[in-house]
Amino acid sequence: MTEQSRTLPPEALDEWAAALRERFGLAPEDLPVALILELARDVAIGVARPAAPFSAFAAGLVAGRAGGSPEDTTAAVKAITEMAATWEHER
Repeated sequence: MTEQSRTLPPEALDEWAAALRERFGLAPEDLPVALILELARDVAIGVARPAAPFSAFAAGLVAGRAGGSPEDTTAAVKAITEMAATWEHER
């Protein structure tokens, strides 16, 4: 698989999100694409690029354990984003 074939245009992400929602019975508010992309961006900038997908997984885990509501997801993302904003380490 080439790099180009693995890179999705923005509108393809909408299609992927819709496919995930359909496959797993999720509502649009259960899969907040913009919120998760912002989390990934903030963690990649504040911590490290490889920390972005790991942190998105952690946000989902934390939100799920808290009850799994859209509000739980938002709270988990906010907490991780705040951590990333103040993260200090040797670069």
